[in-house]
Amino acid sequence: MVPLIIGMLICVGLAVAVVAVVAIPARREGRELLTPQGEELIAVVKEKTESTLEKTGEAITSAKDAVTDKVSDTVSSAAPRETVEESGRHRAG
Repeated sequence: MVPLIIGMLICVGLAVAVVAVVAIPARREGRELLTPQGEELIAVVKEKTESTLEKTGEAITSAKDAVTDKVSDTVSSAAPRETVEESGRHRAG
């Protein structure tokens, strides 16, 4: 597992280095990082994201509340002698 994590960190480091080598000099020369088409694409994605959040905001909130209620009910019925804070702690047996 440790070699996998180290490999992933190396890949992220290389990606950051490539971006730094390409983007920083281009930005210093005054070039934009995105083409006009890229800017338009970003604007469209932002608009769609905002409209999606407006449409699903209530559904997400009600689902979160339902899950919270269900978890609270399960914790209180499973461990009546423990408080909610104590129920998450593991004890050495």
